[in-house]
Amino acid sequence: MSSSLAAVKIGPRTITALALASAFGVVAFAWPFFASRGSTVGASGIAPVVFGALLLLVLGVVLAELSEGGLDAKALALLGVLSALGAAVRPLGAGTAGVETIFFLLVISGRALGPGFGFSLGCTTLFASALITGGVGPWMPYQMFACAWIGLGAGLLPKAGGRRELALLVGYGAAAAFVYGFLLNLSFWPFTLGARTHLSFVPGGSVVANLHRYLLFDATTSLGWDTGRAITNALLIAVAGGAVLGALRRAARRASFDAPVEFEPAELDPELEPACLSGLPDRLLTRVRRG
Repeated sequence: MSSSLAAVKIGPRTITALALASAFGVVAFAWPFFASRGSTVGASGIAPVVFGALLLLVLGVVLAELSEGGLDAKALALLGVLSALGAAVRPLGAGTAGVETIFFLLVISGRALGPGFGFSLGCTTLFASALITGGVGPWMPYQMFACAWIGLGAGLLPKAGGRRELALLVGYGAAAAFVYGFLLNLSFWPFTLGARTHLSFVPGGSVVANLHRYLLFDATTSLGWDTGRAITNALLIAVAGGAVLGALRRAARRASFDAPVEFEPAELDPELEPACLSGLPDRLLTRVRRG
């Protein structure tokens, strides 16, 4: 297994779209730390806004990649296949004891096919999974964002090859499990405990005070689940990561996602030229003969 460049390239437009999407995601997750004391926003009120904006941002990322030649019909087909596969395998873990099977595919695909592909795959996989399992709720757009960032981060990892690359992906998969739990807890923490516990969100409180409360909340309620998810990710990547990574890279090479499209002037047979060009206007006929 050797290191290689991302099969699906990203250009300036795609980078801009990814930066805007990520900036919005940061705001969507971190707003409680900057909320005023009189804030009355609820989970059912903010989630539709986040979901609608996320769909537009993902569409912007895909359109930017299409316009720059990073995605073509073959890459879009592969995105659909991997999204369906991720949605199918996710129920096998279902989060029991923190076991999640979906992150393995996101990490390997993001690494093999690039950060833009990984970001899009994270969103589409979670969306398809939610529709299949009935997991549609205020948490869904936050899950989509968090998984999109996991795929994006895998594509941005430094170059490596062989065992070093596999070890890098194992470490990243384990770390991503804790980051995912940290982000998802943040999406519902302000609405969960009320205002009378030492772990509760305090609207208008200082960033340091609320962050301290949240870290305690995350460690108390989620650390065990996140550890199970980290172990699952690390084991799956260590056991099957090399084979799947190689398969995706071979598929990308055979599909030739980044093959340039070249047009060359056709050479006309002099004997057939009169028949081929009959009926053309004189001005166009002159241009064709000049090549």
